[in-house]
Amino acid sequence: MILTPRPSLTYRLVSGVLVFPLFRLLFRGSTRGNEQVPMQGPLVVVANHGSHLDPPLLGHALGRPVAFMAKAELFRIPLLGPLIRACGAYPVKRGASDREAIRTATARLQEGWAIGVFLDGTRQPDGRVNHPMPGAALLSARSGAPLLPVAILNSHRALGTGRSWPRLVPVQLRIGEPIPAPTSRRKPDLEAATIELQRRINALLDQG
Repeated sequence: MILTPRPSLTYRLVSGVLVFPLFRLLFRGSTRGNEQVPMQGPLVVVANHGSHLDPPLLGHALGRPVAFMAKAELFRIPLLGPLIRACGAYPVKRGASDREAIRTATARLQEGWAIGVFLDGTRQPDGRVNHPMPGAALLSARSGAPLLPVAILNSHRALGTGRSWPRLVPVQLRIGEPIPAPTSRRKPDLEAATIELQRRINALLDQG
């Protein structure tokens, strides 16, 4: 059995002192569907992407740490480097191939981590999944980890593209049912899983 890495002291401090006060108080944040989150073993957490708020919210609101890839240069910055590493970020070299990034993320999954992936790859002005990429499905197929669809509501309105100052609107995370890993790495299987993730995340966004 693969053990899930336990949250570090730094991770718990960041959650308690920074992320949750901002999420709960400033943005009146809430989560729905936490009972859907597998608490043990590898997991690919897949979400829409509307703003820079999304990684810390997704990384701290599911009840288990979620790791994200970050530029290797960030890890050399005093204080910031140790901080983001303690919170589960893993380095990817600037200009690294997609294949290298996939290998790095797969290694983290084999250690039992939950890995966060934004399905479009980049922020979307409307906060929806519009141009899904197959990276999450490929990670899942390589590792056997289930896919967990998560919808982040209103982060694009709170601090979306073109905004330099946050708008204090309610932000909510809605968590869907896990999806089993694709049966193979063949393109049709990866495309089918990616389309299903897009459908489920956008359906969660549309629920009231």
